Amino acid sequence: MKTIWMMVLVVFYNGISQNGVATNVTARPPFVSIGALLSFNSTIGKVAKVAIQAAVDDVNSDPSILGGTKLRIKMQNANKSGFLGIIEALKFMETDTVAIVGPQSSVTAHAISFVANELQIPLLSYSSTDPTLSSLQFPFFVMTARNDLYQMAAIAEIVDYYGWKEVIAIYGDDDYGRNGIAALGDKLAERRCKISFKAPLTPKATREEITDLLVKVALTESRILVVHTFSSWGPVVFNVAQYLGMMGPEYVWIATNWLSTLLETDSPLPAGTLDDIQGVLTLRMYTPDSELKRKFVSRWSTLTSGTTAYGSNPMGLSTYGLYAYDTVWLLAHAINAFFDQGGNISFSNDSRLAALQGGSLHLDALNIFNGGNLLRQNILQVNMTGVTGKVMFNPDGNLIHPAYDIINVIGNGIRRIGYWSNYSGLSVVPPETLYSRPRNHSSSSQKLHGVIWPGQTAQKPRGWVFPENGRHLRIAVPSRVSYCEFVSQVPGTDMFSGYCIDVFTAAINLLPYAVPYKLIPYGDGVNNPSCTELVRLITAGVYDAAIGDIAIITDRTRMADFTQPYVESGLVVVAPVKKRNSSAWAFLQPFTGQMWGVTALFFIIVGSVVWTLEHRLNDDFRGPPRRQLITILWFSFSTWFFAHRENIISMLGRVVLLIWLFVVLIINSSYTASLTSILTVQQIISPIEGIESLISSKDPIGYQQGSFARDYLVNELGIHESRLVSLKMPEDYAKALKDGPYRGGVAAVVDERAYIELFLSTRCEFSIVGQEFTKNGWGFAFPRDSPLAVDLSTAILKLSENGDLQRIHDKWLMRSACSSQGTKLEVDRLDLKSFWGLYLICGIACLFALFIYVLQMVRQFSQYSSLELAPSGRSSTSARLQTFLSFADEKEQEVKSRSKRRQLEMASNRNETMDGYSSKRQDIESPPDESPHASNEA
Repeated sequence: MKTIWMMVLVVFYNGISQNGVATNVTARPPFVSIGALLSFNSTIGKVAKVAIQAAVDDVNSDPSILGGTKLRIKMQNANKSGFLGIIEALKFMETDTVAIVGPQSSVTAHAISFVANELQIPLLSYSSTDPTLSSLQFPFFVMTARNDLYQMAAIAEIVDYYGWKEVIAIYGDDDYGRNGIAALGDKLAERRCKISFKAPLTPKATREEITDLLVKVALTESRILVVHTFSSWGPVVFNVAQYLGMMGPEYVWIATNWLSTLLETDSPLPAGTLDDIQGVLTLRMYTPDSELKRKFVSRWSTLTSGTTAYGSNPMGLSTYGLYAYDTVWLLAHAINAFFDQGGNISFSNDSRLAALQGGSLHLDALNIFNGGNLLRQNILQVNMTGVTGKVMFNPDGNLIHPAYDIINVIGNGIRRIGYWSNYSGLSVVPPETLYSRPRNHSSSSQKLHGVIWPGQTAQKPRGWVFPENGRHLRIAVPSRVSYCEFVSQVPGTDMFSGYCIDVFTAAINLLPYAVPYKLIPYGDGVNNPSCTELVRLITAGVYDAAIGDIAIITDRTRMADFTQPYVESGLVVVAPVKKRNSSAWAFLQPFTGQMWGVTALFFIIVGSVVWTLEHRLNDDFRGPPRRQLITILWFSFSTWFFAHRENIISMLGRVVLLIWLFVVLIINSSYTASLTSILTVQQIISPIEGIESLISSKDPIGYQQGSFARDYLVNELGIHESRLVSLKMPEDYAKALKDGPYRGGVAAVVDERAYIELFLSTRCEFSIVGQEFTKNGWGFAFPRDSPLAVDLSTAILKLSENGDLQRIHDKWLMRSACSSQGTKLEVDRLDLKSFWGLYLICGIACLFALFIYVLQMVRQFSQYSSLELAPSGRSSTSARLQTFLSFADEKEQEVKSRSKRRQLEMASNRNETMDGYSSKRQDIESPPDESPHASNEA
């Protein structure tokens, strides 16, 4: 039976094999065709060609990878041409090619990816790193190297790390160059930096074109240049820059990884080329050190024997070669998984191309790879370790753990100054050591080693200069008509003078570089201009800066950057004041009426409490009612001067008096200090006590024409516009204040302290009332992120530290100011709220002492009443009350003596009663017939 079943299975197997249906599912083909599209003679292509062939050989020599299937690769030369690259790619798609390694160029990748999407043939590129080659738009394009988005993020972090704000971008004007620089602009914007000038070049730029472009670059302000181009004409840029003197100490050059690729592949470069790139920073895709990498690097010289890079130099191994090698291995693992999942290699015609059949282009020969989608999924799911490290894709279709080496070109070689990784930013330790630590991207953790910059200097370049195009900075100056001590135009000239101008000039002179500028008046010379509108014109590009009495307020800081304030100022209220002359009753002024009343009341209360506590113990507090009343008053008020003569006997009385004397000490000291101030310092009075009383009133308020005070009063304090009166000159201030609100003037003027102090210097009939209710200062305004604002802030701080700022102030603003005289307002009188805590403590002590005293007296009275009231039989309420009052008024010693005598009498009476009771009982017990005689007989 077993023999019969075996024969059936053999026949069934042979039938299936002859049918040919199941063979393609279970059996792997002997060969799998893949293509490679690259430029054989390019810096990247010549290295990648060797690496790809080596990878194919290694895969085919390891039967465990594809289970006996071999990779059959065909390489096509794009010859650095986008058009030829497209043609060669289409040739691959006419054959049974399941995947293409490449294309090398991002420009070609954009075009071929549309075809790959249609025919479902995966493209695996190790060098097309354009950020716009998205996996969403081009799902069959797989980037097997680092996306340039990360490289631009690294450059942006370097720029921010050194404190620069603007860069110039030099790039090739194609998809690769434009899209890379667009990504750089986005990453810089995240750090409040920007590209100030874009300098595109044609993909095949000539030396003359490069020279013309760099001449324009030299006339700009920024000195941070980013070169994102190809190694074919990138060195020419540096050669021309050297010729134009643009490789000096002022410049910073940052090249993308095309330069590191050139240095690795064609090293050593000619001496002239190395001289052109001294001090340049460049990036290189980071590959961690590993055994696989070391073995492949050691094989490289064997693989490239007989091949030269530049002249007679052997061809070096670049990181692109490592990624090309791993790309083939990645594809091999994906194909193996493809077969393991039952995939088969088959193609079908594209129905949309059938209409083109018979054409001279033979587009109908292009076939759809039926297993393309499954192979693409397996490619994105590969998890392997190669010569470049961990090879694995994230959900966005990019390789995990992007990182770059940061390299400084020095002498005849290069020096790595640090690393950048998407995980931890800039660091001086390899990125893989940081992956196991908590993520730390703070500014304090960002570190790089020292750099030798162009010009052989270790000092960090400033990063910008004033443009060398003959243009001066257009600096606006408010053309004021009042308070000309701060800023004013010299009549008949284009020169300015004043405190603000001298501060600006002194600060400019401290800068380590020359600043070409021209001061331009802003305003009509008749009215004070609005500084807010002036700052807005800086944002609009009408002016490059503005100096003068410009207050730093919130609305203006949203439009421009300001220097360190050189004047501290804020809004204050100035109002008419009158001198308060001293009177015969000046000694009553230190305290308010309420304070006097409460103080007098507590003197009486404390005296009464002490009398109550001492009355039954102390003879000094006893006597006729009239004498006791006088004692209470005398004792109370004599404590003010600590002149009381009565001795305090009770413990409770001493506690109360001790606390009260402490209160009196504080009140006495405060009264003395306040009275001294009143008699020695000039007093002024004003109906306006500050901004609060001004808001609550309905009186008109003055403000300086063009000042931000108007908007502040209306928008922040809610004062109606109809109450505001615009004033131009200091004389207008004085007239409006003198006239007052009932004669067409104002009740007070609100303006900045700097102006008011100058106004009050010659007008003693006015004064600042209340407190300064805003805090701001004056500064010089510049466009956002202007480096000159930072340098001038440092210069202003130096002026303040060395005393020059104060000397300039004394030159322009020092006056015999009335405001410097000691003046005080009536509101400085001492009020009860300053002392209620002391009175509270004293009151609690008095109540506590009285409570204890009453308890003691009630206990004594209960003992007394048991002796006095019980025998007399008086137990009515009125009788007990009269007895208690008499008891409270009686001296405690007398009560105790009488109570003792009463106790003795009661004891004596008790003994007599007991004796009489005993005699009577004996008489009752004796027989009535017994006589003494009988008794004697017995």
